[in-house]
Amino acid sequence: MKALIQRVSSAAVRVDTEIVGDITQGLLVLLGVEAEDSEADIAKLAHKVLHYRVFADANGKMNLNVQQAGGSLLVVSQFTLAADTQSGLRPSFTPAATPDKARAFYQAFIDYCQAQGLNVATGRFGADMQVSLINDGPVTFLLHS
Repeated sequence: MKALIQRVSSAAVRVDTEIVGDITQGLLVLLGVEAEDSEADIAKLAHKVLHYRVFADANGKMNLNVQQAGGSLLVVSQFTLAADTQSGLRPSFTPAATPDKARAFYQAFIDYCQAQGLNVATGRFGADMQVSLINDGPVTFLLHS
């Protein structure tokens, strides 16, 4: 599994004209599930996302995680993160999980984060979404399970 996390001061997801998820301070999490991922990857990556220290402490150092900073998550499914881009000029999606597996892992990731007491907003799996954000920093990291 892969998560592209962006520290944001705000982020929102629209489907058509409806806002389906939005947050103020926190992390926008673009989540990609690969065919080889196991259920253990869900907890491993969710733990990493929740504990990754990307928010400033009182000294201005990135020493706080999203929970310590009082932030929220906006989790958006992003199958293109699973693309193989090693050769050619067109991505191959062979490494991506099937839609059924990806949907189940996406929901399990959300459930894990909510069980840790975090406010979690979401996109809509499989929908054509428009994501808007104000990247704070900018701060962006690609995490792997």
